[in-house]
Amino acid sequence: MFHTLNLTTEAQMATVTLNRPDVRNAFNETTIAEITQVFQQLDADTSVRAVVLAANGPAFCAGADLNWMKKMADYTHAENLADAGQLAAMLAAIYRCSKPVVAKVQGDCYAGGMGLVAACDIAVSVDTANYCLSEVKLGLIPATISPYVIKAMGESAARRYFITAERFAASEAQRIGFVHEVVNAEALDSKVAEIVKALVSNSPNAVKQAKKLVQDVASREITPELVAATVEGIAQIRASEEGREGVRSFLEKRKPSWLL
Repeated sequence: MFHTLNLTTEAQMATVTLNRPDVRNAFNETTIAEITQVFQQLDADTSVRAVVLAANGPAFCAGADLNWMKKMADYTHAENLADAGQLAAMLAAIYRCSKPVVAKVQGDCYAGGMGLVAACDIAVSVDTANYCLSEVKLGLIPATISPYVIKAMGESAARRYFITAERFAASEAQRIGFVHEVVNAEALDSKVAEIVKALVSNSPNAVKQAKKLVQDVASREITPELVAATVEGIAQIRASEEGREGVRSFLEKRKPSWLL
């Protein structure tokens, strides 16, 4: 079904695996279209409760494919706009997916690859992975990925790494908040599995709404309108079927229906 990805599903978890190891999982227009498609598909799949974004080979993602970049060098402004729009749609499909998305970073992650990770909700990195926002070395800027990367690493770190194109280690990626967990290669699978287990143990609707809550509230000024929206949010979730079931099961000291 896919030429540049693998998709597997098991026990309420879907794994999307970048599968171009010969080019360090660099993406081209086909990869971008397929990632967009698969995340839209998983968003609508009620049997899936969590998604893992992984990669085959020694690198997670090296950013843009060289052959694709060669084609872009001759694009007109209009063609570049259309092409960048497709990349933006891919990142939005990951970020807006109603299911929680965990990035499993098993190797180096550069340029646009960092956009993929930043669009995910949780990132787990192997301790040997290196990170780099290398665009300025090529006379470019990380424009399309910037909303997600800046949210993930913060403005101060982005100012440094956007303009220096320095390579930095997984430990630094964790220090600045770009990744949440750093483990050795032997522990990567088990740490991701641990996080996925936690995700699928929770109310599916509450997880969906909690993810949206962070996106809606982050960086907004605390105004009466925002406060009113959060009041409405808790009122709605309390009255929902899963909200009522969760409270009842807690009071009755039993498992909620989504765990049965």
